[in-house]
Parts: sequence; C-alpha cells; structure tokens
Amino acid sequence: MANFPAKLPQVPYGAVYFRKSNPPQEDWTRDYGIASSDGLNTFRHWFMWSAIERAPGKYDWDDFDRQLDLAAENGMATVIAEFTMASPDWLQRKLDFARMCKADGTLMASQLSPSVAVGGFGDGLGGAGPLTLNAPEVHEAVMGFLTELAGRYRGHPGLLGYDVNNEVNYSPDYDFSKPTAAAFRVWLREKYGTLDALAKVWHRYSYAEWDDIMPPRQIQPYSECLDWLRFREDNFYGHVQDKINTIRAVDPDAKIISHGIAGAVTALAGHGCNDWRAAEQVEIYGYTWIGARKGNQPWRNFFAGDLIRGAARGKPFWHAERQGGPLWMQPQVLGRDKEDARVATPEDIRLWSLASFAAGARGMMNLRYRPLLNGPLFGAFGAYGMDGSRTPRSEMQAKIGRWVNAPEQTACMAAKPVRGDIGLLMIPEAQRFDLLLSSQGGFKTYQDAMWGAYRAFFDMGVQADWVHDQDIEKYDVIYAPYPIMMPAELAGRLAKWVADGGRLISEACPGYFGDDGRVGVQQPNNGLDAVFGVVEDEVEFMPDIGDRIRLSLDADEGTILRGGGFLQSYSPKGADVLGHFEGGRVAITTSTHGKGRTLLVGTHMSAGHFRDLDADGAGAASWFQACVDWAEITPAVQTGNKAVQGRLQQDGDQRYLWLINPTPDAQPIAVTIDGAPLAVKDTLWGDPGATHIPGRDAVIVAL
Repeated sequence: MANFPAKLPQVPYGAVYFRKSNPPQEDWTRDYGIASSDGLNTFRHWFMWSAIERAPGKYDWDDFDRQLDLAAENGMATVIAEFTMASPDWLQRKLDFARMCKADGTLMASQLSPSVAVGGFGDGLGGAGPLTLNAPEVHEAVMGFLTELAGRYRGHPGLLGYDVNNEVNYSPDYDFSKPTAAAFRVWLREKYGTLDALAKVWHRYSYAEWDDIMPPRQIQPYSECLDWLRFREDNFYGHVQDKINTIRAVDPDAKIISHGIAGAVTALAGHGCNDWRAAEQVEIYGYTWIGARKGNQPWRNFFAGDLIRGAARGKPFWHAERQGGPLWMQPQVLGRDKEDARVATPEDIRLWSLASFAAGARGMMNLRYRPLLNGPLFGAFGAYGMDGSRTPRSEMQAKIGRWVNAPEQTACMAAKPVRGDIGLLMIPEAQRFDLLLSSQGGFKTYQDAMWGAYRAFFDMGVQADWVHDQDIEKYDVIYAPYPIMMPAELAGRLAKWVADGGRLISEACPGYFGDDGRVGVQQPNNGLDAVFGVVEDEVEFMPDIGDRIRLSLDADEGTILRGGGFLQSYSPKGADVLGHFEGGRVAITTSTHGKGRTLLVGTHMSAGHFRDLDADGAGAASWFQACVDWAEITPAVQTGNKAVQGRLQQDGDQRYLWLINPTPDAQPIAVTIDGAPLAVKDTLWGDPGATHIPGRDAVIVAL
C-alpha cells in the first residue's frame, strides 16, 4: 500500500464502527465490504488508551491496525477518535493522587462506559476521565500516548485524521482536585496580577498567599464563581490544544477534527459546550444530534445544524453522529410516543440527513454502524442489523450516501447556505451568569428564550442564524432573546453597531448585570439607555410566575400576549411607545440611534412563546411577526406553506434551493425566490414538477 493519508471524500459519509468490544472480529472484513459497496466512505473508531497500553509501555495495536488496513483495502477513510479520557487502570493506581473529585471530596470512579464495554472511563456526566490533566504526571502520560499513536499511523493510506475532542464537554460536578485548584490559582494570578487586585473584584480581603485560594464551593452570582466557570472552560480547551499540538508535531498532514453536542444554548456555561471555541481549534467540526434523545419536532431537525453552521464560521462541518436505529429503555425516551424517534424509520433517516445537509453540513456519520451487543445501549442507533445485515434503514442511508457523493452533485455539495434573514445573539457571559443566578430555583429561562426565538422564526419561514457576540458586525438585524448580562465592551460595540445602521431587537433587561455580574445603577446599563431611548421604570424578577405577565401591542389591542422570565417597564426618553403591560406600564418601545434603530420589549417573549407552544398554546406569533415587519425582513425564499422549510445555498453565481418537509404528511408548495416564481434549472432530488413534497422528504433544485 502507498504511504500517504486518505483523501477527504466529496462528502465524508459513514459511521462510528470499532469500539474494541464491538463488532465481532469475524465480521470485520464482511462489514467493510458491505459498507463500501453501500456508499459509506468513512469510519471513525474509538482508540481507547485503556484498551491499547495494557501495561506501562506495552501496547496492543493489532485490532486497531486491522481497521486502518481494511479501510485502505476498501477505499475508505479513517478518523481516529483519541480516547485518552479512558485511562489505563494501572496508571490510575499509580497516579491516584490525580483523580478528579467533587467539591465534597468524592473521587471519580473508574468504570465501563455506557457506550462501550471497556474500562477506564469516569463516572462523570461529561467527557472527562478519572484523572485530571492538570496533574503534570497525567499530562505527560497523555501526550506521550498521543505521540505513540500519531507516530504509528502517520501517513497510513487509510488515515484521514484525528478526532481530538469527543462531544466537547466536561462535568460541572468535577473537578475540585488539588492539581486543578493549583491550576486555578495560576489562571487567577495571570488575570489579576496581585492579591489586592483580586480582592477588589472578589471581595475577599484576607488572602495572604495565592495558596489560600480554593475553587468556590457555592453556586451563586458572584465574581469568584464567574471566574471559576471561565477558568474551567479555558482550562479544558487549553488541554485540547495541547493534544492538537502534540499530534501535529508528529503528523502535520492528517486532518484535525472534533465534534460537540450542539450544546452551546443549553450547556456552554456548566459543561463547557462552547461550539464556537471548539470549532476554532480544528479544521473540521461536527455535532452529535439524535432525535431519540432530543425529540423529532420539525424545528429540532434543523436547530443543531443551524447552530453549528454559525459556530463553524465558514469552516466545513459534519453531522458527526446521526441516529440510524432505535433507542431502548433510556431516560430520554421514557413516556414519549413510539413515533417520536424511539424507533427510527427509513423516512426519519432521510429527513434527518437531508435537513442537516440543507443546514450546511458536508459530512455525516451514523453514531453506530451496527448496534452494540452489550451494555445499556444494546441494540441502539445502528442502521444495520444486530448481525451486520442490511435493513430498510441501511438501504435509505446508502441511497443518500450515493447521492451526495455522486459526481453530478459535486457543485451542489460545494455550495454553502446563504446568510440568514436575522441573527440570534449568543452572549456566553449571559449564559454563565444565568446559570449562577438561576441555580437555586432551577429556572431554564435562558434556554427557553433562545429556543423560543429560534422556533418562532423557524415556524414563520424566516432563516435565523446563531451569532456569537464577537460576530455582530456581519449582520444587519439582530434579535437578543436574553441579554441580561453584558460586558461593557460588548455594550459599547452594540451601541456603535446600531449607530452605524444596525437594527437591534432586544428582550427585557439588556445588560442589567455588567462586568463581574454587578447591577448597573442606571438601567439600561453601560450607556444602553441612550441606545434604546428609555430608562427603567420598574423591574420584577419573578421567573417562577413569568407566564402570568400580560402585554399587548398598541396596534393590535385585541391580542393579549404572554410574557416570560423577567418584567422591565420603561419611561421613554426619546423612544416611541408601541405597547403596554396589563395595568398600563410601558412594555414596548422603538427608538432611533444614529443611523440605526432599536426595538425593546420589557419581558422575555421568547421564553413565554416556547413554553406556551410546549403546552399546546398559541404562543406569541403576532409579536414575532411585528418584529419581522419592524425590521422590514422579507425572506428570500417563500414556500407558500410554513410547514415546508426553504434554504438557499450558493457557490459563486450558482444557487441551489433545498425544500424540506419535516412533517409526516405531504405538503403543498408555491415557491417564490426574491418575490419571483421559482425558475428551475435542474432537479437534483425529488419530483421535477412537484406541487407537493412527500412527508419527511425533500425537493432539491438548481436555480
């Protein structure tokens, strides 16, 4: 075999295959043959440290060597998923002092993973193993193993690259070990310089030495807790970068890849799921998204792809783990309908795949090639049968794989989604602070607000992109669902962005908490009062009864809207009043600031909308329609049916239209592009003269 890395396929398409205990060795040759003939071109394998370095310096590579050799023989590419989180038992015994622990001193246990019958994994909910990389001895051992790994497979014809960060997360309950406390002190010293400077922010005045500082045990909205959350994230991604640097030093040619769980909306603060930061470190990013665990509602089938497209910032990204089979007896599915992705159908696989490609994904992996034969996830997720045989699900998977990699789809697969009609503002500091602020009551206002805004625009056929607060200048219209904490630097940039012509729609309490979580005595805070043309009249923090907030648009007095989260009423100082709370307080205002405009509503409409829809209510569609009208947004694609999603993609002058029907029923369409009737150059998928799109299917055309 020639000695060079595998070529990146037009669309990497395949599955996670080998996890040491599964599949059986006698099936490997047959499985590779079936996979390659079915249009699968890429496998990812778990290279678990605990299954390879079985004693100090004694490596068992045989099974893993065979995987790469089989890949090369079958014209397939291999992604090596490094699993140094599964540390050898002998090393855990040797370095027991470096075991992760909870705040109360409880040590992280070593156990088999639910996803593989191999030992050495930790019992935390995150992606960490029992040993902390903050211990120099552990760090050295991990990098030493990665050096051996990269050196062994460098240049192998079956190798595509290394996945260096599996599902991008850690457990917030760990790590309060001594090595991590020491690393925290180093981080603080670099940030503050002196104990006196730290004391002014933390309000801890009796630290005589840096060694007096311990990680905070409480979860409260204080600066020391914010610093702990920031440190945990910095520390985590710093270790990932060390892994990348180690592999790169040995193998500079292979791709560096990672994938998260599309968790930036729900788990950035506590679990470190910062998809923007993770994507920045690698060449190709991806995401795990499984209908059985998340739900099969239409908006959810697009949400993760849209989120990761925003986080990737133009880099290629994959749906790195997509469901291909059922999920049995796990807590995420209990009580849900069978049709809610508990038993995946071929039509489900078609929808999940085409929706992800419509959102911009340019790679796809089933999280199992075939199901595991043991453990709590037995029988789960595989498109192929328990014995590796073909199924109707695998046949649908194969059909899609052959289509995306056909030569005639090369141009279509080179195209990328056009920029959305509106940006949804992601402020990491707001999520971190909300985690601390809401911890005692268990509120999920941030999550519900972010999801509610996305779902509202999705249901209207308005493409909403997820926009990190560092990227606001790329958009003309931005919606801020829950901007309750805002650093002064961001407030200043937003003010300038509006003054330069931006249109900002904000929900209640924009920047109420400023740097280090301190409440601004003038509200809106940090100069935003001038941007919105108002000052605060009254404020109420009662999210437990936020669903009782009622308000209306003055232009639509017959419609009473439900709020959510907090309530903030206003006294106009140059702004025009557009709506009132029940009882008469000012709820909605609009203002001009420089060349731009602002629209402000004094409650978290998005959270109320999401919860109302979840309870089979009507939501607040009239509010979001008013936002679209105010911002003068006309979607480039109008399908004539809000149940059908239309997505434009473009490469050079050539545009492609993806029409996705995520519902189980056939849906009629009457499409216009930029106000003109649809003019089709070529139909790539579906009925060329379609007036209806079948359930869980698509029509894809070149314009």
